[in-house]
Amino acid sequence: MRSAAETGGYQPWSEVTPDAARRLLVAAVEAFAERGYHATTTRDIAGRAGMSPAALYIHYKTKEELLHRISRIGHDKALEILETAACGPGTAADRLDGAVRSFVGWHAAHHTTARVVQYELDALAPEHRSEIVALRRQTDAAVRRIIADGVRAGEFAVPDVPGTTLAVLSLCIDVARWFSAAGPRTPDEVGALYADLVLRMVGATPAGTAPPAQK
Repeated sequence: MRSAAETGGYQPWSEVTPDAARRLLVAAVEAFAERGYHATTTRDIAGRAGMSPAALYIHYKTKEELLHRISRIGHDKALEILETAACGPGTAADRLDGAVRSFVGWHAAHHTTARVVQYELDALAPEHRSEIVALRRQTDAAVRRIIADGVRAGEFAVPDVPGTTLAVLSLCIDVARWFSAAGPRTPDEVGALYADLVLRMVGATPAGTAPPAQK
């Protein structure tokens, strides 16, 4: 089973080239996370990247295009994490444990990026928002598939699979809002905590915990 460190340890924005475009993207993430999308100007972004505002337009036509690129890369990564877990080996409990550990670990390790990816959706242009919503439906489907498998196998006691899926994803995503690198837990530790909570939520016995004694 992959740990949160393994899924969260990739180099952010390594897929963005050239270097100037990557620097602008990193600057935009920082600015959007700190000030919010609407309060951030292209001048703010260019200044953080050590460039002139004119240089920004060489790589991105608009501020919204920057947000779309950030959102697309982040959602692609989230979907990759969850699909890998959903298609992996083991019981449904094993796969749900891995999915939550990895998903939460990524949102904690990259909390600044994840805040922008998850909470600036409404700032996207309609066609870009539709594209991202479609990706979010796929992430929902990956988690729903694991939970449904667990119900069919008798591993989970879940009367409402869609509602439970929403609750699990909401719980995981919210980590990006509050996580701090200066806090008492590492991303891996938060991932482990949330995996335990989610397994309890679906009525599974977390790994290493003895089942309740029969009366």
